[in-house]
Amino acid sequence: MSIPFELPADDHGISPRTGCTRAHWEAVADGLLTAAWRRATPGGALLHLPGRPSRSGVRSDGLEGYARTFLAAAFRVAGADGDDPRHWLERYADGLAAGTRTPGRDDTESWPHILDFDVQGQPMVESASVALGLRLTAPWLWDKLGTDVQDRAEEWLRGALRHTPAPNNWYLFPYTVAGFLESVGRGDAETAGARERALDLLESWYRGDGWYADGDGRAFDHYNGWALHLYPVLDAHLSGDADALAHHGGRLRAHLDGFSLMFGADGAPLHYGRSLTYRFAASAAVSLGAVTGHTPLTPGASRRIASGSLRHFLDRGALTSDGLLSLGWYGPHEASLQEYSGPASPYWASKAFVALLAPADHALWTDTEGPAPVEEADRVLSLPGPGLLLQSTRADGTVRLHNHGSDHVRPHEGESADGDDPHYGRLAYSTRTGPTAPANVADNHLSVEVAGRPSVRRRVHPLGAGHGEGWGWAASWHRPVFVAGPPMVPGLTVESVTVARGELELRAHRVVGVPAGSRVTLTGWATGPEEATVSALRGLHGWDDPAPESLPAPQGTAWTPWARVPRLTGGCGGTTVHLALASLTAGPEAPSLERAVTDVRVEDGTVEVTWADDGSRTHVTFGPLEVSHTHP
Repeated sequence: MSIPFELPADDHGISPRTGCTRAHWEAVADGLLTAAWRRATPGGALLHLPGRPSRSGVRSDGLEGYARTFLAAAFRVAGADGDDPRHWLERYADGLAAGTRTPGRDDTESWPHILDFDVQGQPMVESASVALGLRLTAPWLWDKLGTDVQDRAEEWLRGALRHTPAPNNWYLFPYTVAGFLESVGRGDAETAGARERALDLLESWYRGDGWYADGDGRAFDHYNGWALHLYPVLDAHLSGDADALAHHGGRLRAHLDGFSLMFGADGAPLHYGRSLTYRFAASAAVSLGAVTGHTPLTPGASRRIASGSLRHFLDRGALTSDGLLSLGWYGPHEASLQEYSGPASPYWASKAFVALLAPADHALWTDTEGPAPVEEADRVLSLPGPGLLLQSTRADGTVRLHNHGSDHVRPHEGESADGDDPHYGRLAYSTRTGPTAPANVADNHLSVEVAGRPSVRRRVHPLGAGHGEGWGWAASWHRPVFVAGPPMVPGLTVESVTVARGELELRAHRVVGVPAGSRVTLTGWATGPEEATVSALRGLHGWDDPAPESLPAPQGTAWTPWARVPRLTGGCGGTTVHLALASLTAGPEAPSLERAVTDVRVEDGTVEVTWADDGSRTHVTFGPLEVSHTHP
């Protein structure tokens, strides 16, 4: 699709895969800013972009437009050492003065006050972008403001320090505000307290392998990169705090060991978790690692991932004809959104422009673009900390994530089926498919049907993960919960194991405590009839028929307006084991699941599968769980 602003000519000499250079990134930033500023109020304090309002209201949405685009402008100008030929900073300085003149007033320009997250919380989110933008551009914007405007801006920003954030990554917003105030000599006990509080919580949320939970539960998603790593690492980098940078940067490096594999060869990030409308913000952690030197990737590989992600969305309709980022994935896509999403929400994609903090002579821009991890070899990588299993195939450039540790259920919450979230509860996600909508048949889902009522998976309890040469596994258990009737069946549990080899997935499930006469269903990947991507599913044990039926998902996914989902069904009662093979491939030769294994044995909670290609055997023992893979 055409991009509604001019880009430099592609340079396939320095960037053989994407053609993108630093000049492309600058041109995209300028193009996005130009389009957004056409919707600014006369004083520049609010940018009212077209679209349905968020739950926070139109005024908060206008502040969001100012703050999130300011972040792109700040990275753009700071990375050019203050060179600002389009005078972006003058506009943001005027908007800051207008917005903070009479906060809370119902007029054309005034910003809303920052209050508690459950009262009027969205401005707290935006305060972090305002503060970070001011910190990045301090010599050219903040230092040139009159004292009266500086004082008003400080007073508005301190609202973030004096009110309660949401119990997750939001605590890094007052942390970022406090970091800015301290950087300009306005720190005190209040700013120190906000920073200490955030860092203490961040430590408690660390789960290993470079992954933080987004709060006290087990929510692992893209917020790791564009929030939980970005704010503390960037703060340490800007302040020159070597000890803090070594600590937070070390965790970023560990995170990128696995996260860098979460981008397909076409540039797509994994489609899972919330706030997916931020799109290429997913690459922010990759670029931040390159900027700070805390990355396992070469500069050429880092640019390959970041530019690939940027290009992926620009080339697939993420921009409207007016040059604005739409609410959705490629074009508009309602099922990808949350109720807090407003017209300017997609501009958290501005975080990707942290790449511009690397100057033009930095290796991120001067080294020849190298392959992304998915392009180097087939890989299976387990991440025991978050309970995830990554499976990538070089031939089609597809990455799959098998979820045995991430949910979106806070510790104090009950496991209500009404809270089922397709972006967390499914068994698997990929760079080529999205989950089906809640009203449609669920993809990649095991459901127990008791008295005709299907179950969903809410809280996920990891049982372990590991990998060896060419294979890996992850496992978890959950309590099925039901929408209608009793929310749970006492004693009913499901243990699930995924074993990945090449492009094949062995899915093993043991259902315990099932009332007699119940049913169990397992679905595979959701794909569209016109897509090159092929979804396959084959029953090995515990199903009525090894061949699946194909069910429609009329609301489609982020990839296709209409999808179909393969499904297996079988009877269950007491304790039963159910095995299946699944695959998701994008190429002319999909694997034959019928011939993939030569022998399947299930006895007393132990499973043994013999693979046809090399005679190797996978063993799964339930209760206690053991998974192994041996060669003849």
